[in-house]
Amino acid sequence: MPLDTALRLVPGNPFWILDARLVVTEDWHAELWLDDAETIALYHRVWDTFAEAAVYGPDAQQVIARVRRSIKV
Repeated sequence: MPLDTALRLVPGNPFWILDARLVVTEDWHAELWLDDAETIALYHRVWDTFAEAAVYGPDAQQVIARVRRSIKV
């Protein structure tokens, strides 16, 4: 996602949707394995919301190149 993208949700803790049966997320104190259908559906909606703000292909390459140019080593 471009750094200046307006997001409908604030990114929180990292999470991984492993399949239709399991989401793994991390909090300050624990790694959580979530396996109930309602929670998995929620994480899919969150992922879809972030995916709408993301850019792909050549647009993503331009974002990466712009960030690389801005980093002074």
